Amino acid sequence: MKTRNTNKLLVLIMLLVLGGCNQPQEKKITSNDIAIIPQPKKIELLKGQFLISGSTKVIVSNNDDKSIADQLVHRFKTVAGFDMEISQKVEGSNTIQFVNDKNLGKEEYRLEVLEDKALITAGNTGGFLYGVETLFQLLPPEIKGNKQVDKDWILPTVKIEDGPRFKHRGLMLDLSRHFFDKTYLLNTLDRMVMHKLNVLHLHLVDDQGWRIEIKKYPLLTKKGAWRVDQENAPWNGRAENDPNEKGTYGGFLSQEDIKEIIAYGQERNIEIIPEIEMPAHVSSAIAAYPELSCFDTPIGVPSGGLWPITDIYCAGKEHTFSFLEDVLDEVMGLFPSKYIHIGGDEATKTNWKKCPHCQKRIKEEDLKDVDELQSYFVKRIEKYINSKGRTLIGWDEILEGGLAPKATVMSWRGTAGGIEAAEKGHDVIMTPESHCYFNFYQGPQDEEPLAFNAYLPLNKVYGFDPVTENMSVDEAKHVLGGQANLWSEYINTPKDSEYMLYPRLSAMAEALWSTKEIRDWEDFARRLKKQFVRYDQLNINYAKSAFLVTALASADLAKKEVAIALDNEFPNSDIRYVMGNEPFADEKVIRYKEQITVSETTVLQASLYEEGQRVGKIFTDTIKFHKAFAKEITLDPLYSKSYKGVGEGTLVNVVRGSKNFHDGQWQGWLEDEVEINIDLGDTQKVDEVIVGTLENQGAGIYFPTSVVVYGSENGKDFKKIDELKRDYAINGGADLLDMKLNFDETTIRYIKIKITNLGTSPKGGGTWLFLDEIVIN
Repeated sequence: MKTRNTNKLLVLIMLLVLGGCNQPQEKKITSNDIAIIPQPKKIELLKGQFLISGSTKVIVSNNDDKSIADQLVHRFKTVAGFDMEISQKVEGSNTIQFVNDKNLGKEEYRLEVLEDKALITAGNTGGFLYGVETLFQLLPPEIKGNKQVDKDWILPTVKIEDGPRFKHRGLMLDLSRHFFDKTYLLNTLDRMVMHKLNVLHLHLVDDQGWRIEIKKYPLLTKKGAWRVDQENAPWNGRAENDPNEKGTYGGFLSQEDIKEIIAYGQERNIEIIPEIEMPAHVSSAIAAYPELSCFDTPIGVPSGGLWPITDIYCAGKEHTFSFLEDVLDEVMGLFPSKYIHIGGDEATKTNWKKCPHCQKRIKEEDLKDVDELQSYFVKRIEKYINSKGRTLIGWDEILEGGLAPKATVMSWRGTAGGIEAAEKGHDVIMTPESHCYFNFYQGPQDEEPLAFNAYLPLNKVYGFDPVTENMSVDEAKHVLGGQANLWSEYINTPKDSEYMLYPRLSAMAEALWSTKEIRDWEDFARRLKKQFVRYDQLNINYAKSAFLVTALASADLAKKEVAIALDNEFPNSDIRYVMGNEPFADEKVIRYKEQITVSETTVLQASLYEEGQRVGKIFTDTIKFHKAFAKEITLDPLYSKSYKGVGEGTLVNVVRGSKNFHDGQWQGWLEDEVEINIDLGDTQKVDEVIVGTLENQGAGIYFPTSVVVYGSENGKDFKKIDELKRDYAINGGADLLDMKLNFDETTIRYIKIKITNLGTSPKGGGTWLFLDEIVIN
């Protein structure tokens, strides 16, 4: 007995020395361990830590707080396996307390973590929700997972004061071009809370699909929600559909789906704004009800790109407005949002100019032209929306012909429309495509999945500011905030959508939440790496484009050498490289410090390193010198002033262009055939000519249809050496093609190359021919 009691005493002493089984050894936490996105207004790091365990109680003061507390308890039950008690009685320590303070603003909160308790103070649901989210971001990233882990759930002791800079912090999802279902939308709402975003804008109607059930008009979803499946063809190369052919590709949200989504969003402080397009982008509605158009002409739901958009609602028929009021009644009966978005963009009004109904309306309403008719259309719809206690939002085209009296403008064509609206006293949501269109490429186009042909990297999103420098104080007060927009022409799966949204949504969240004074790209880059781990826990298919190394090459034709500068989005990046085409080996790398100069054919490989470990893809480029490098070249006709590459010598500088035709290495010709003459300087043996070309049919750029090579020893007597022909083919993305002509070895000094432009696009209009290099071997 004495021995047993002695052993018990020894065990007790050991537990006391070790701090007890529930008190892990304290780890020193520094400010670098805190990685909250978006960055709070004020953070004060204290000494100590607070351990959350199964014995921790959650204290609430009312049922509103309890709904947020339930989410917190559910999260710990999922990942830690314990079920914390929720109580309205404050007693003892080891508690997480929800404290009401009505002096705090709508989404403001304070978070104070002490060694024996955590206090989340707010005046409403939004504040408590964001306080809990910040608490989660102080914990290990596994808190975001969906499986139990054996972990100590330790909070650093801190004091945080926080609140948003802008009240509209939004995300727009296009459900029309490709349909995304209820499950994906619910997941997105959860992820929006993580980023402290509070508006989900659903683009429910467009030419390619009607995505909301309207009970009074069942054909909108029976016919308008489905299109002929042409998903194997390029978006801008799909055939026009027969109105009588049944569509099988698409889908829609039932009214029950929408009710569930809205309720889920309300629990997460997210307002869901519906967008019901008008008067254009409505082919799906006209396919269902042709009488809504000017000439009652049956059409099919388009399966892909459509331009110009001429099948639009008839502004002269009273039936059009009766239909839209009926639709809006059902929409407003579902969506409690303050705002109803009606689009109002990109209406090609050629039918209105010919339509007797529209012309009669113009005359009766004493309107000047079809632009004023569009203004009449929007103002009439606004009046109806206002009569229901709601506010109209439209894209900045609603400014044309006169702005509706109480409308809010969503400025996408830059910020000019937003500035104009603010000057007139209207509220504005800034969403310029330059900083907010997440359907743009986010990394080097050659390395990324197909996207809209423009470039929006992570750091540019981070630099977004909805308030422009030239705005007055009064005008700035009308800026409600901003939002990211994800158009889905090239996005047809949830994984594709995630790839385009994340991590750029983290950058947008901080741009809209945090003040300009506390935003810092270098510190954001540090915190983002922890965010990536949270994304991993959520199984988000986020883009790692920011890890890619990029290269900018420039040729010095006089010195006959090429200089290569390596870069990466992250500040002070550790880039390492090797020269040669052997496998990339860590032990052979050279740390990049200054631009690399080469004067002979070279393979360059490079990668980003973090803490001595390679991250991201290995960048590989071959700088291939050839017989025409830096040689005399003449062009007939000269390239377009809009696409002149680097000027004279572009086609013989060994620097190759990318799929991004704006990269400065492409020379372009509109409709013209091109003749290129190169003097090699002396007679040489030649057996290959390569013409570097680009195709991007959406931008009007097409591969040549033929290349003919001639040779001469004296520059006068040319003989045809070889010819390569290529037939036109539909192509949906951007592609590079080296048109190679291989022939028997020929001794020549002068080379003449004639390149034939397609000339006329299959859809009408002239075509561009783009060249980046003439390689002679």
